[in-house]
Amino acid sequence: EEDDEGEEEEAEELGHTETYADYIPSKSKLGKHHPDRVVETSTLSSVPPPDITYALSLPSSVAEDGSLSALQLEAIVYACQQHEVLLPNGQRAGFLIGDGAGVGKGRTVAGIIFENYLKGRKKSLWFSVSNDLKYDAERDLKDINAPNIPVHALNKIKYGDTATSEGVLFATYPALIGESQAGGQHRTRLKQIMDWCGENFDGVIVFDECHKAKNASSTKIGKAVLDLQNKLPLSRVVYASATGASEPKNMIYMSRLGIWGEGTPFRSFDEFLHAIEKRGVGAMEIVAMDMKVSGMYIARQLSFSGVTFRIEEIPLDQQYKLVYNKAAQLWAEALMVFQQAADWIGLESRKSLWGQFWSAHQRFFKYLCIAAKVRRLVELAKEELAKDKCIVIGLQSTGEARTREVLDENDGHLNCFVSAAEGVFLSLIQKHFPSTKRKREKGTGIKRKRKTTLLRPASDLPPCRCTPATRLSVSPPSFPHFMLLLFCPGFGLGHPAIVPLAAPTSWLASEPMLFTPTGSLYLPTSQKDLHSLGVIEHVEKMKQDLLAKVKALGKELPLNTLDELINHFGGPDHVAEMTGRKGRVVCRSDGSVVFESRAEQGLSIDHVNLKEKERFMNGDKLVAIISEASSSGISLQADRRVKNQKRRVHMTLELPWSADRAIQQFGRTHRSNQVSSPEYVFLISELAGERRFASIVAKRLESLGALTHGDRRATESRDLSKYNFENKYGARALDRVLTTILTHGESKVPVPKYYPGGEAAFFHGEDGFGPLLTGLLPPPHLTTLFPTTADCSITKFLNRILGLEVHKQNMLFQYFSDTFDYLIEKDKKEGRYDMGILGREGRGSKEMFLTPGHPQDGQVVLYKISVDRGMKWEDAYEKSLKLTGTDDGFYLSYKARVSKYTCLLAEQNRGKNFLLYKPNIGKQSQAESLDSLLKKYRRVGGGLAPSCCPCSFSHCRAENRSCKLIQEGKECFQGMRLRHYYMLCGALLRVWSKIASIMADITNTSYLQIVRLKTKEKKKQVAGVSLYFRHLLQSSGPSTQLWRGQGRHWAQPRGRDREGRDPRVWSP
Repeated sequence: EEDDEGEEEEAEELGHTETYADYIPSKSKLGKHHPDRVVETSTLSSVPPPDITYALSLPSSVAEDGSLSALQLEAIVYACQQHEVLLPNGQRAGFLIGDGAGVGKGRTVAGIIFENYLKGRKKSLWFSVSNDLKYDAERDLKDINAPNIPVHALNKIKYGDTATSEGVLFATYPALIGESQAGGQHRTRLKQIMDWCGENFDGVIVFDECHKAKNASSTKIGKAVLDLQNKLPLSRVVYASATGASEPKNMIYMSRLGIWGEGTPFRSFDEFLHAIEKRGVGAMEIVAMDMKVSGMYIARQLSFSGVTFRIEEIPLDQQYKLVYNKAAQLWAEALMVFQQAADWIGLESRKSLWGQFWSAHQRFFKYLCIAAKVRRLVELAKEELAKDKCIVIGLQSTGEARTREVLDENDGHLNCFVSAAEGVFLSLIQKHFPSTKRKREKGTGIKRKRKTTLLRPASDLPPCRCTPATRLSVSPPSFPHFMLLLFCPGFGLGHPAIVPLAAPTSWLASEPMLFTPTGSLYLPTSQKDLHSLGVIEHVEKMKQDLLAKVKALGKELPLNTLDELINHFGGPDHVAEMTGRKGRVVCRSDGSVVFESRAEQGLSIDHVNLKEKERFMNGDKLVAIISEASSSGISLQADRRVKNQKRRVHMTLELPWSADRAIQQFGRTHRSNQVSSPEYVFLISELAGERRFASIVAKRLESLGALTHGDRRATESRDLSKYNFENKYGARALDRVLTTILTHGESKVPVPKYYPGGEAAFFHGEDGFGPLLTGLLPPPHLTTLFPTTADCSITKFLNRILGLEVHKQNMLFQYFSDTFDYLIEKDKKEGRYDMGILGREGRGSKEMFLTPGHPQDGQVVLYKISVDRGMKWEDAYEKSLKLTGTDDGFYLSYKARVSKYTCLLAEQNRGKNFLLYKPNIGKQSQAESLDSLLKKYRRVGGGLAPSCCPCSFSHCRAENRSCKLIQEGKECFQGMRLRHYYMLCGALLRVWSKIASIMADITNTSYLQIVRLKTKEKKKQVAGVSLYFRHLLQSSGPSTQLWRGQGRHWAQPRGRDREGRDPRVWSP
């Protein structure tokens, strides 16, 4: 038990490794230092870039006068060098610039274009997210002394015009799919671009902010990006974005990196994606390291030293909880009303209906979550303003749509602030409530004859036609209360209950279901005459009743967050609003409320944001509110060149839905040339459901750090990681939670302590979780027909939690979270948990080159490392002399193992807990209480310690304690101070399939543990995959022969160099 604890603590300690390393170009000696401190993730810094073979043609003045810094010149050199390589499929290799905000991607790209212009390649393509960024491109070219290169905006050129002979053709991504209705020579922009480039085009194509082209397989823009690269195979492609690929699937448009396809370990992108996603973040880290060592990737960012991150959790007042609970109850009622209305009118296709319903459900409660934080945000902001700082507030949505709807309803007049949440609910009912009109719209075209189906679990009775039956009473004791709600009968029509059991994406959701008195499930073939039964009138009454209830609730719902914030800070005269909306609701000095346009005299609405930015940077306004519309391209940092140099406090009131958006917003206030670094504050309410959004951002940021900067911790999202449930552990935890609740199975995780009624009420009580779990699992009596994981979606679960009353969602979320933690701890103990990048310091290392040549040519290196992870007796004794606590000192175990007692040193920490120092693992990361310590150890007096403890410290250095494996003549390293580790480093991506198969054979797991090693003697740092080499030596499988390797090497051919030679490194 003691050894197990030690091993677990070791893992925890290893997880805390330095994230960043100061960055200085290692092989490029051109240019002056960057004006600000720049860092690189420690993982990427542990792999070297390739040697430089390319000679720049840029004038020496750009380096001498600092127009391009050393960092920017290094990126230009490597990009141009990579462009000299031809991939095995004949296309020219591309380059990915993953530099963060402030390093100057714009100037770097301009430098690449200038370099090629001087080489005679006079035409270049530059794609970005906004036409306004054309002016930034012109500024960047001017800043590097290349003002003579013209920049042409594609949107200003007619479809038939190809007059511009040279320069940069600047366009947005949507322009790639632009079409002309007039016909003529160039009906599409893509054809026009191709004609402008001409045949055998070998100029530069820049995909700036290239994350905007993600999901290439499912969007027209993404397909156009791939099409352009395929049609211009010799073009010199540059991908530039701080968020190049937040997830592996978004790398599909980066076809020129040569990671998949002909001559690579992965035949297709799908094969690459499967291999990476199967092995988690560790595999993504390998991708980033391999790209750097191959010379196709560079990623630096401004140092985050001085930048503070914190999460502010906000409690809810009792009145707000009451309003929230009312809303949750009304949505539960609305769900049943929608279901019954759809059944009564015989609505066949319900996919659109339920899609709209759950979308509105999510937006409604998102608005409530945001509104709960407004008061606390205003308090925090005013505190920071009093400290002579200025505030930047980040939002994703503005709620303008509802304001416009109210304006239209009132002929353009407003006399009060609008509730966005109420608008979402009302709009859903008014536009999407089931009706015969919707049925007719859905029923056009070929009609499908519906068949009668009778489902009866564990029954061999044949299907039969069921006649109208008496009201069904379902009351078996095994049914939870919410299932009774779902199976309740209709409004007294004398027919069996009609029960759609799930959202449209779930099983049988598009079919109405009826239960006969015998418990069988009946699906009708036709509908009665709706008018003769008065159903139409009854459905309309249901709709009006629901509308009335929503309007009554609307009087208590919070107002539009953006308008309310501006009002709290003193109105538009004191707040710089940089959003995409065209108008706002304001409160005048006389107390009246009016709607006004954001446009100002002499300024179009498009230029208002730029004017507002100018006012903020000049200090005329000290509060700025930005939305996604302004989060790309606007700089709000404490710039040395502007008047307002107060420290920025960036408050995220609404967490962005993706890391792409998050990084764009965070990068607005942290850029180069700033006087002070910003403070980031993430506001999260105590509502469990809101953590659904936090979990998405945490997952995206974690993946973003791994892929974009080679280290999952690079985005400093450690505080948010505790909310990251969208992973395999979240899915497994959800499966356990649902199965336990629905089937009353045994749970190893206790229910939350404060749940009324305890475990019995939690699992079997009448006050269950309402219709929340609809569609996530089939009901208990149908589990034999449908798999329990058919629609077990973590996203849907966290989303549906929003619709529960506050106390219920917190309890259910707590139970889910406890189950999540239990599964992780279980995997840690069993050695199956991927802990990210672990750090080790070795006493020495030996290298074994498995392949010849350089890493960029496919070299793979095996390292053997000796690690002393324990504590010397001399160090422990010296430390004991400084201890002053009454219970501090050496302790000896009660039980002896192999005639030897275990000794440790205890030091009282804060409170009553003690820090323990063990001979075999050193300092234990988790403190322990004195009571717990005394159960296993007894204190040894100062005089006795030197006589009985030294042997315990020296014994574990190279020997093991009593172990069954040792007694059986096998190896065991458990509990030893001196451990041997093996690491595989170098171009691992190219030998991926071999690594994966060997690791799977040895460890019976698919994840790869990345380790960063820093040796003491050589001061050398490397990163790679950790191996348990002893298993390899004991194994006699065919894959093991590669490791014992008599001349069998793994390197993959990379491509042809600039002279056309093929640097294959396979040895005989």
